[in-house]
Amino acid sequence: MAKTESQTKPKAKASAPRLPAEIFGVDFNPSLVHQALTSYLSSQRQGSVLLKNRSAVRGGGKKPFRQKGTGRARAGTIRSPIWVGGGATFANVKNHEKKINKKMAKKALASILSKFKAEKRLQLIEDVSFKEPKTKLAEQFFKKSGLNSALLITNDVDENTMLAIRNLKNFSFLDVTEINPYDLIKAENILVSHSSISVLKELLNVK
Repeated sequence: MAKTESQTKPKAKASAPRLPAEIFGVDFNPSLVHQALTSYLSSQRQGSVLLKNRSAVRGGGKKPFRQKGTGRARAGTIRSPIWVGGGATFANVKNHEKKINKKMAKKALASILSKFKAEKRLQLIEDVSFKEPKTKLAEQFFKKSGLNSALLITNDVDENTMLAIRNLKNFSFLDVTEINPYDLIKAENILVSHSSISVLKELLNVK
């Protein structure tokens, strides 16, 4: 019996996604990257730091004067918010945020990724998934890459993989939806999983 065309024709192997030039082939813009990094770090600052309520201000443990007979208003502590040097009631939270528009922020991310690729510090790899949450499995995987330190950008990392990687000193992972200039610049090398490319294109508005 003759074999049909579908039986004789070999199945096409799924090709690896390409690195789009709109993300990984743009010119490096240090000024724009600096703006994006400053904006990101300033948004992480806590505006209420060092503001103390009456229980946090030093002193004031003793009642300043007797309750009656002085002709003055009653007072229980010199650290009351109505006293000079007292604690804060409604603290004026300082806003450290430095705004940057979305288009500039996205261009800055593409600029950083392009810089890593140009310096051959960025690799496209297959999606990573470990059957068991063992650090040894993660060590073996990264050892094959030949790198001593790297940031893995992945999409929908499973719990086993997350637990296996998190104890490694020189390796870390980042969900592609949480990509930011600080973690990228801090990395020595970057590994990008296949499934992250489509999400990156969507995040950075690349068609």
